Amino acid sequence: MADLKPERERADSVGAYKGVLKRVLDTRPSGTRHRLAIALGKNRSFISQIANPVYTVPIPVQHLETIFEICHFTVADRREFLVAYGEAHPRRLDLVRKPARARKLTLTVPDLGDARRNRVLDETISEIARRLARFSEEE
Repeated sequence: MADLKPERERADSVGAYKGVLKRVLDTRPSGTRHRLAIALGKNRSFISQIANPVYTVPIPVQHLETIFEICHFTVADRREFLVAYGEAHPRRLDLVRKPARARKLTLTVPDLGDARRNRVLDETISEIARRLARFSEEE
């Protein structure tokens, strides 16, 4: 019985940060889960799993920055999430980078005449920019 308690505490800690993610996602516009799935290169069921506090499957540390960016975490939400993440995975927290300085770039792109095609174009350009930014940060 003694070894069940740490597992339950870990599950509770994982549930705590997943609860923050779920709360943030629930307040974002429709389509955010889909954009997040695209940005992570995963399917929507993966997003449902990582945002469900009942599932104890941890969120991979390499996805955190993308999650914060796509879901537009506030400073307070990010802090709350990272505190809970650190309690659940103390050795992983040092792998989380501080948010990089960023600047906004506005582009003019053609209107493709279809909302779905326009959204796909926008998401593709955004994903390319994110990948380029990550590439430039590598040592």
